[in-house]
Amino acid sequence: MIVRIMGEGQRDLADSHFGELNKLDDELLAEMENGDGPGFRRTLQALLDAVRSLGTPLPDDSLEPSELILPAPDSTLEDVRAMLTEDGLIPG
Repeated sequence: MIVRIMGEGQRDLADSHFGELNKLDDELLAEMENGDGPGFRRTLQALLDAVRSLGTPLPDDSLEPSELILPAPDSTLEDVRAMLTEDGLIPG
């Protein structure tokens, strides 16, 4: 699956890693619902770090369609809230 981190580019990520990412996504959603700003920031960073470490970067000139788009590391709680679906940032 092709994952884009806004402002950073795309990574190819094996579907087998989505269980780990969904766990972080669930934590992020709970922190947002509770208004836990520091927890939100920490978990967003952990989610993005996981995508960076588990995924293979695509070349900058590659224009593959992104199946998942994640917020930039400096996104605010409000920015991320606007990107959410009922499943969070990561479907399923």
